[in-house]
Amino acid sequence: MFHVVVCVKAVPDPQKACNIKIDPVTKTLTRCDAPMVMNALDKNAMEAALNLRDQQDCLITALSMGPPDAARILTECLALGADQGILLSDRAFAGADAYATAYTLACAIRKLAPADLVLCGMASSDGSTEWVGPEIAAFLDYPVVTMVNAITAGQDRRWRVKAALSNGYRLMEVHLPAVLTVTRDLNKPRVLSFSGIVKARRKPVTRWGLAELGATPDKVGLKGSPTIVSTLAPMEKRRTVEILTGDMEEKADMLLDKLSAAGVI
Repeated sequence: MFHVVVCVKAVPDPQKACNIKIDPVTKTLTRCDAPMVMNALDKNAMEAALNLRDQQDCLITALSMGPPDAARILTECLALGADQGILLSDRAFAGADAYATAYTLACAIRKLAPADLVLCGMASSDGSTEWVGPEIAAFLDYPVVTMVNAITAGQDRRWRVKAALSNGYRLMEVHLPAVLTVTRDLNKPRVLSFSGIVKARRKPVTRWGLAELGATPDKVGLKGSPTIVSTLAPMEKRRTVEILTGDMEEKADMLLDKLSAAGVI
């Protein structure tokens, strides 16, 4: 059976971003004060897998690394239609940068083998490095295409994809197994249904730790992260805000006067 692995991440709710703090010792994000939600672009990756299943018989595995609370995100994937959810959760995984995260996810994908297609969101809202997908591909020795906004399944496991560029797009043919990182232009994610939520109750989330993965301890978590944050400093506020009062015509006149005085117009 065709097997699609979708990597999803639990990220701090962007609406509560002001609650996120940084540990002054480890210089990593402290997320416990902000509720966790599914990374927005990972929803597009999940939708791509569900659309593929509409075309052919396939198994969909939702895979995530995070604290125990991240299981809620995998339950959401199960409610959307994923067949199984795997949570990589172990204190040894804490503090991982993109490299260590990709290594840990790649170990899980090897354990889940065979994986015909790995789908990831192009970036996460909290880190936005865009590195995890390509690094997973490097660890697995899979080809990778980033910023994908169209996928066409082909014969002989050769698929065609359209990927965004800064000034256009590129059309590529990729031989499976492969890793694709997707953009929001690929599709419109579906919303949860009541029947899906009920069905998800019969699909437990499996939890794997370091022992189950058989990963090298020095390559995961903070120990396995080559990224070094040397210093942290608050951003200097350089902008000021002025509220214009009056009716619409008065505010328009004042705005024009101020723009003219600033040399903008």
